[in-house]
Amino acid sequence: MQNKSENGVSRSVVNRLPRYYRALRELYRRDKLRVSSGELAKMMGSTASQIRHDLNCFGGFGQQGYGYNVVYLYKKIGEILGVQDDFGAVIIGAGSLCRAIASGSIFTRRGVKLLAIFDCDSEKCGKSISGIKVLPFESFNSFCTENTVDIAILAVSAEAAKDVSEKAALAGVRGIWNFTNTELNINDEKIAVQDVNLGDMLMTLCYEIKERKNEN
Repeated sequence: MQNKSENGVSRSVVNRLPRYYRALRELYRRDKLRVSSGELAKMMGSTASQIRHDLNCFGGFGQQGYGYNVVYLYKKIGEILGVQDDFGAVIIGAGSLCRAIASGSIFTRRGVKLLAIFDCDSEKCGKSISGIKVLPFESFNSFCTENTVDIAILAVSAEAAKDVSEKAALAGVRGIWNFTNTELNINDEKIAVQDVNLGDMLMTLCYEIKERKNEN
């Protein structure tokens, strides 16, 4: 993954935007009309200066002595994150991980529509997961030709990851959300890749627990 996004903004700043979006959504639900950088920082476990720095990367949005208009900032960050862009997604691999991903509201809340699920196992094809029919993977290319598929979610084995990601790239997919616990090396700058390694995340958590034990 590149350290900066296409517009030159630090990847760490981009990674914090969804947290800002969630915090502002909570404020919006409370009917709070404005928020200062200090108040937002407390919610985020951050600092006011970091909040201002991050938001200034996209234009600032704040007014000195007033703070931020919650509704306006919530909508603007949603626009930056593409929440209103109606991205189409498919899941490749109809196992237990697929069921977990498809069963939640993660897609609709973020402006992504789950269009289909694919699998190579004929016994799984024809069945439905969370109301989405499982299609044979051999029909993947034709489906992408007939539908706008922006995101391919890989829920296959690590061994199948390379082959499946290459086929997704050739089919015109613009982004890959990779749950295969192996990093993908796709030589196409037009395709965004987000690797999710649950093992790495667990080890990071164990490290933090260990550090806290050592502090006591």
